[in-house]
Amino acid sequence: MKLVENKSLTAFNTFGISVFAHFFSSFSSKDELEELLGFAPAPPLVLGGGSNILLTRDIDGLVLKNEIRGIELVHEDEEHIYVKVGAGEVWHSFVLYCLGRGWAGVENLSLIPGSVGAAPMQNIGAYGVEIKDIFHELEAYAIDEKKMYTFTCNDCEFGYRESVFKGRYKDRMIILNVTFRLNRQPVFHTAYGDIRQELEAMGVKDLSIQAVSQAVIHIRQSKLPDPKVIGNAGSFFKNPTVSSGKFEELKVSYPTIVAYPRPVGLKLAAGWLIEQCGWKGFRRGDAGCHAKQALVLVNYGHATGKEIYDLSEEILSSVNEKFGILLEREVNIF
Repeated sequence: MKLVENKSLTAFNTFGISVFAHFFSSFSSKDELEELLGFAPAPPLVLGGGSNILLTRDIDGLVLKNEIRGIELVHEDEEHIYVKVGAGEVWHSFVLYCLGRGWAGVENLSLIPGSVGAAPMQNIGAYGVEIKDIFHELEAYAIDEKKMYTFTCNDCEFGYRESVFKGRYKDRMIILNVTFRLNRQPVFHTAYGDIRQELEAMGVKDLSIQAVSQAVIHIRQSKLPDPKVIGNAGSFFKNPTVSSGKFEELKVSYPTIVAYPRPVGLKLAAGWLIEQCGWKGFRRGDAGCHAKQALVLVNYGHATGKEIYDLSEEILSSVNEKFGILLEREVNIF
């Protein structure tokens, strides 16, 4: 364990924002975490893959990098495989681990950046699948109480890109490991987005979890910028849900508006709304809106977090003015 002063966080956030932490360290076990928390008068900022944050200022406190590793098969039955994974594991590496063993359920979540620990925090999802669909339980450390708690699916209160860890337990709990319930026999989800078309283009005759994963990877690579090339945090805004009445009202003026049924209301494509406001491909200095996907804000090199945040404010304002819809940010702002 080593505590570093005035540490640059540029390499620890996928936006590539240049800010500094007053103190920085990493931990790979509960014991190391407890020792480090002894140096923190206030709750630390805990980083996983740094793929869902926008840093707008230097952090005047302790920043910790979660590096708890390990993948362990803890239980299996006739239908399911239960796998316990360290929160510091890279999410896509875990997906590949499962695919290599024929364990189904994560294939639609291929190539999502970030760590395993961040997955339930955000209830990450893509192409018709969310973490809650494969989640079994997790263990988290309560900072104030200095003890571990186990959270079931119900305890996490998963919503659309939401959980209790973004709400009432924010800055109070640190996720250490997650156990997933995977399937021996796959249940394919290919109706969402362009997966079917991509599978046809790939010439896939016999559907498999590996083929679905590869289709998802192709689609994501064609539409989304690689953070290693252009700084970004993926989808910056959530897709809003509106009532059927509001949707019909919008459809009168915008016949091509994109929507997907939800248990209550309809989910609109935030990227489509932003594009209609003229933001797609917009660039001011090094802060911009990606040319292929308006849902993604980007750092072309030396943008500050504040510049990207200010751009997001302008986008929120224009969408609200044009459509009467107030978008929410998916990315966490610090």
